[in-house]
Amino acid sequence: MPQNRRVFFQESAVVASAALASNQLVAAPQGDSPEKVTMKSFRQKLLHCLGGQWPDPCDLSVRLREHQKHQGFRIESLDYEVEPGDRVPALLLIPDGVSAADPAPAVAVWHQHAGQYHLGKSEPAGLAGNPMHHTGAALARCGYVVLCPDALCFEERQDPTKKLTAGRFERYEFLRYVVAGKCMAWKNILDMRRAVDLLAERPEVQAERIGCYGHSMGSTHTWLVGPWEPRLQCLVGNCCLPTYKGIHEEHLLHCFPNFVPGIYPFGDTPDIAGLIAPRPLLMNFGELDTGSPIDEVRAGVKTIAAHYADAGSPAHFSHYIEAGSGHVLSDEMWKRTRDWFDRHLRT
Repeated sequence: MPQNRRVFFQESAVVASAALASNQLVAAPQGDSPEKVTMKSFRQKLLHCLGGQWPDPCDLSVRLREHQKHQGFRIESLDYEVEPGDRVPALLLIPDGVSAADPAPAVAVWHQHAGQYHLGKSEPAGLAGNPMHHTGAALARCGYVVLCPDALCFEERQDPTKKLTAGRFERYEFLRYVVAGKCMAWKNILDMRRAVDLLAERPEVQAERIGCYGHSMGSTHTWLVGPWEPRLQCLVGNCCLPTYKGIHEEHLLHCFPNFVPGIYPFGDTPDIAGLIAPRPLLMNFGELDTGSPIDEVRAGVKTIAAHYADAGSPAHFSHYIEAGSGHVLSDEMWKRTRDWFDRHLRT
């Protein structure tokens, strides 16, 4: 695990654990499993625990900042308003030959965490960071319109006052939402839904063929937004399904979007992912990824598969566990990701 990611997790453990306990609807004694509830009831409880309904969307008021030409696609650097006074910088990748007259499917790419607060949208867009995660650029070269936004606290969305840096600002934002009766996941979901709004409005995009992809924290964002954004017709999460049961048993530390205050008495993270059914969902994992203990992953994918079976769409959920791999995007994981998008967004 990178040192900066380890330091972040160590510093945030107490904060996240306290917030989880602050809004519980039903006490959950240590070691108990979530009580059984229907999926409809679980959805209602999840919405309550996240922080309630999201506000009616304001106008996006998109501003174009810069054009860049790259091999196989062009990039529009832009920003847009997700809430009044809160603008999100993003990079929109448009493949060569795609236009309003010849639109294409689209994929929103949610970037990773890795404790690298200076990196957000630029990594998946192929402008910085690890080439392994230049996934937005790769999808654009495959013919998809791609939107890469900054998540709150990353790249251009760090503390505007400069008083709090890196993880300190993230903790501040998490706690600011908690005392307001919400959480970081609530805000992340709001921002991601606005990203889909932007894609759906673009004339170059086939609005009925929009998907999303994320690695690590981006995978968490994928299964968080999926239940609340029906316009996402195909979803892929790579290397992140930390269950609360696993977090507690292994004493794991994770980034704030994973923690939805009060939800564990009623369900775990695979149940959240199961709410995406019947829309297609692929999840990739590394057998040795310590952030998602493999025994919990194996149990979790069975839970998700059961939800898809109950929804009458068992073939719309798939997962892949790569033996000997850790927290990575391997060649085989990427091949399965591309194939999943091609199958569900192009045909």
